[in-house]
This record gives sequence, structure tokens and C-alpha cells, in this order.
Amino acid sequence: MREGTCLTFGKTLVKRELPLNAFGDPLGTPPFGPPFLVRPPFARRSRVNSVRHACPGRFAPSMGFFDKFTGKPASPAPGNGEASQPAPGGDPPALSVGPRLAAARDRLDERDLKGAMAIYEEVLASAGDRADVLVAISGDLGSTGNIPQIIDLIAPRYDAQRHGPAIGINLLQAYLAVRDADAAQHVLDILFALNRPELEDRLHGFSNAIAELISAGAVQGIPQADPEAAPVPLPSVGLALVTLSKPIWAYGLEAFEDILPKKEGRMRRVAFGQLALPGAYADIDAAMSRPDDELGRLSRALPLWLAETFYFSPHYSSIAALGSFHGTDGVRRPAIFATEWSVENLRQLADTTSYGLDYIFTGSLRREAEETVLVLRVWDVKKHRERKQMAARWTAATADAELTKVHEYVRAFMEWAPYPEGSGIPFSAPSSPTAWLDAQAALLGLFLAEKDLIPVSQLPDFPPILDAFAPHAFSPPASSLAWISLRSRVTSLRLAPQTSEVLLSRHPAVVRARTLLDA
Repeated sequence: MREGTCLTFGKTLVKRELPLNAFGDPLGTPPFGPPFLVRPPFARRSRVNSVRHACPGRFAPSMGFFDKFTGKPASPAPGNGEASQPAPGGDPPALSVGPRLAAARDRLDERDLKGAMAIYEEVLASAGDRADVLVAISGDLGSTGNIPQIIDLIAPRYDAQRHGPAIGINLLQAYLAVRDADAAQHVLDILFALNRPELEDRLHGFSNAIAELISAGAVQGIPQADPEAAPVPLPSVGLALVTLSKPIWAYGLEAFEDILPKKEGRMRRVAFGQLALPGAYADIDAAMSRPDDELGRLSRALPLWLAETFYFSPHYSSIAALGSFHGTDGVRRPAIFATEWSVENLRQLADTTSYGLDYIFTGSLRREAEETVLVLRVWDVKKHRERKQMAARWTAATADAELTKVHEYVRAFMEWAPYPEGSGIPFSAPSSPTAWLDAQAALLGLFLAEKDLIPVSQLPDFPPILDAFAPHAFSPPASSLAWISLRSRVTSLRLAPQTSEVLLSRHPAVVRARTLLDA
């Protein structure tokens, strides 16, 4: 997942004070090399002449123009072209990036993380695309034990092709420290794709570390950030995109082999964006603070379903891009898009996605009396134009039939074809699209709650969801795996009582994964 896209959009993790040498010798020996990479000196410092390290990652904070999705004004750019006046008792305006980074490092040495973060936000607003700046920030944060803040600040800005591997290595170590195997694997894949022979030994070492994290829950020699510690509030407020690069039910099942097909070779890259809900709510803030209603669930579950479908084609690499709103109260909630994606929104999504995108699906949902109306748009990213528009409508009685038609039409239009037999579990459309979409939405909510991206209070009532999905859990195998993932997550969070035994697929991958329910 790139909760960030951002993208592996902004994954918000949490802080734990670690000793200054926390990333010392264990990672300094082969195959890892130095823990956080040293940045070049920007300016001499009055107190300390030495300089330190840095690098980026995955989920993101505010995205600027994406704020229009929620009907909120974008935050004004700092300064508006004029030198800002210092706050009483604050630092004077910076003449260059170097002195501001040195000042932030001084704040970190004084254990004033909030002050350092404020300076970093200021620097990143004007120089957030500079590799030297990203390396400096990630290195200084890492060497002072502020690991989750590397992810919050750097992940949404990192582009391996533009910024190089140094930042990616720092980010990878940060994800290992917070025990996020999915994010670490994603960054490692990006680094391997750079095809840098001099990095191979070190990257294989990280591969072994990820395997150790999956099997043992931690990596020897890497200090672990405390997932129970309170997150540090960030100055930025707005919308972040969470991007998921595999089926939502597959997260947590990585230890079981032969579930997902291997994605390799040349593929077309397609994203499925969260659907807009124009005119659905008089008060969007209030709607975002409540558990999702049916339209809210569909706006996220439909992109998840389509992205999952295209994952099971050897011709496509797919992601789902969903919104997470960061409020002024520090709480993160599922975002509601009040307007459809603009061309500029699409361009930003493509530019912040590793290796770019070829196609993006967007659209909207609305209610007309007893009917739900869906509009889907397919965008050609390279030509910056809409390639196709599709529409469908259904009532409660016709929903399964109409959603099946939409699914079939999208596959046919995009010339979708499945993997050959033996490449992961076989693909098959669900017997009840409505039950499948409700399960997808429930799994997404649990996943985001585990990542502290939504409060548990916004999760739905799970017993009715489990009861509705249970009759469809036997087939296809993906439904059985989704049931296992859903049941396991609900049980671990104590959100539903134990249910009676459900008949599941006898596919070998399902039989192996079922051990989660017996744990």
C-alpha cells in the first residue's frame, strides 16, 4: 500500500523517542551499509560544524489542490510572494534552505520535535522536490530517533527516478522500524527497479529483513517504533491519497504463498480513483465524521473491486487511489469528494505514482429517487483526455445484475484477460457484487483503522456484514480469503462476537490461510 501514494499517500505513523545512536552499528554492517545517508553540508552551524543524513517514502499529508474535492479552500501558500514576518520570539525569515535545515537540526538536538517539524514544513513548501533537502530531513529525523516523521514528511514526495536511491533507502529503513512490511516491500521493489548493480547486495539484505519481519514480527538490529505511542500532530491539514497496489483482502496474508499472481514484465498501468458524490450531503464535514452510508461505501469499494480485478490480469498493474482527510483536530477520516477529479488532479496522481500511469478511472455516484446512478470515465493519461464514459443505474432489486454488467463491460473495453492457470488463485467474479462490495468496504475500514487513518468509532456494525457475506464465502477462492481476512481483523479488534463455522473453498491457498482463524 502506498498510503501514499502517495501515494503511498501519507501513511501516518507514530513517534517514539529512540536513543541518538539507535540506527548505529547493526545497520552499518553489510548488507545494509550506513543507516541514514549523510547529506552534503548546506551551511556551517554556529554550534556544530558536522551535518547529517536523510530520505522519503509512502502515505502523505495535505495535497494542495486536492482540497477542492471536499469543498474546502486550499491553504494559502506561505508568504504569497513576500517575506513573511517572524512570529514573536520566533526565527527570522530564512534567506536559504541550508540555515533553515540547520535550525531544524538544532531543534531536534534540543528534543523540540514540534519546532523542527514546523521548520521542515516551511522548507518543503518551497524546496520539497530537491533530493538534497529530502535526504537531509530524513537523515536528521532518523539519526535522532524520529522515525515515523520520516514517513509523514518524505513518503508523499519521493520519486525514485528523480531523487535517486539514497532517500528510498532511508524510507525503507523507516518502514522496517515501524514494522510495516507492505510499505517496506513496495519501496524495495522501486529500488530494485532502478537497476543499480552497486546496490544489489544491500537491497538483498533488505529483502531478507522484510522476510524476517513477516515471519517474526520484527527485524533484529532495527529499533522498533512504538505503535501505541501518540502521534505527533502535524501543521498540515487537508486531503491525502491512500493508494493500494493489491487486493484489500490480501493485506495480512503475505506469509501464505501462491495466493496472488506475480506481477512482472511490461504492463499497462491503471489507477481507479475514489468516486465523487456531488450533491450527496448538505454538510460534508458532518458526513465525514459519521460511519459511511451506502453511497460512501460504494465510492471506495467500486474502485477497490476494479483495481483487484485488474491485478489478476498479466497485462495490467493496478492501484486504487482513495481519499483520507486530515482535520484540524488531528483526526483522520475517510474523505468525501464533492466534485469529480479534474485534469490537474489526474496529472498530480500520475506524477506521484511510481513509473507513472497509462489510464485512470474516475467517476461519480448519485441518488435519483430509488435508483443509484453511476458514471465512470476512462482517462488516457498520456493524451490528457477522456477516452470513454460509461453509465449505469440500478435499484436495490437490480443491483447485483447491473453491477455484474458494469464489471463485464469494463473488462471487455480494456481487453482484460486473466492469468493462466497456476498463477495464484484463479480469478472469478463474485456471485453477489453487492455483498462483495460491502465486504471490500468493511475490510478497507479495518485496514485504515489499524493504520490510525480513521477512528475506530467510524467503523460500521460488523455482525450484519458478516451475516450477509457468509453465504458467499465459499466461492470463488478470493471470497474465502476475504472472509478469513475480515473475520481475523474483526476478531483481533474485538468488534464482533465469534460466528459459527462457515464453509470455505478447498483451494490449497485457502486451506493454508485458514490457520489465521484457528490462531
